Amino acid sequence: MPREIYPGERRVALVPAAVPGLAKAGIEVVVEAGAGEAAGYPDDAFRAKGARVLAGRGEVFGAADVVVQVLCHGANDRNGDADLPLLREGQALIGFLRPFGSLGAVEAIAARGVASFSVELMPRITRAQSMDALSSMASIAGYKAVLLAADSLPRFFPMLTTAAGTITPARLLVIGAGVAGLQAIATSRRLGAVTSAYDLRPAAKEQVQSLGARFVELPVEVKDAEDARGYAKAQDEEFYRRQRELLGRVVAESDVVVTTAVVPGKKAPVLVTGEMVAAMAPGSVIVDLAAERGGNCELTRPGEVAQAHGVTIIGLFNLAGTVPYHASQMYARNLSTFLLHLVKEGSLRIDPGDEITRDTLLTRGGEIVQPRVREFFSLPADAAEPRG
Repeated sequence: MPREIYPGERRVALVPAAVPGLAKAGIEVVVEAGAGEAAGYPDDAFRAKGARVLAGRGEVFGAADVVVQVLCHGANDRNGDADLPLLREGQALIGFLRPFGSLGAVEAIAARGVASFSVELMPRITRAQSMDALSSMASIAGYKAVLLAADSLPRFFPMLTTAAGTITPARLLVIGAGVAGLQAIATSRRLGAVTSAYDLRPAAKEQVQSLGARFVELPVEVKDAEDARGYAKAQDEEFYRRQRELLGRVVAESDVVVTTAVVPGKKAPVLVTGEMVAAMAPGSVIVDLAAERGGNCELTRPGEVAQAHGVTIIGLFNLAGTVPYHASQMYARNLSTFLLHLVKEGSLRIDPGDEITRDTLLTRGGEIVQPRVREFFSLPADAAEPRG
């Protein structure tokens, strides 16, 4: 496990508590010095659990049969390519790889001859739930989004009865009731805001209501709301136009809007227009969790906190990374469970007949082998067989 090198990234792929369980399965853990310090896990804590701590990054890569990271090359679009020369043929790489991002980045990983596993591609099936890192990080992002909103909003979240009179509660709207959205709803409710949510998937209504929020129903027809993996499917522009028209009134009545609508491999749909922002009360807040994919709000500035029409629009990336201690703990649990699934009798076994392995295996033997990724980049299907 090397130290994360993406600027500002404080998470770490494994935590000391994960080491004994891996050791029982015949996996020796080698850690780069200082890898966990920013997340609150010092080197001595790793040593105490049986991990070896090495000073040099090259030493760690050289000693490893399997390299585990949070942001591998691909997901780390700043300086992730610095690790490419350290990878060697026959090695395995596991972490966030952003498989639908840059074809060049995925091809560069394939060219190193590594068997890379993208945790973003984990299938949404029951036996893979404990390995679902994407959902773990989305849950943290939903929680942190509401805290950011509460910090920026110039009013209280809960209703308060004081000697100076009764303070009415804030009204918060969540657009997109996936994992991040549901955690945002739960956090908003804990803080006392009047909470409502909208999702184009009818199945989300029961989940929203179970958390005590109101489900916003719009009279707009939805075709094929979700794919087989449970993710929202992109709709045509006419649907989004009608949706924006109907959502406008609900957005205008809200003090806070948290948007979470992301379609895998595509630009995020614009759900909140500049006109809708202008209709919100001054001091209102929008937290756009789709900012890295272009944003659900038309006025979002990806990676920044912007002001428009008196409304604060938060488009910051990597909110999970701002809670590094528990984010690392959750990610380590996902990753170690996945490792124990792949490693049998102390050796990495790649079983193409296993759904979890097959779906997450991105590159092998110098080729991109994941069928959905090949289709996304219009690569010929008959060239997907690895060379070795």
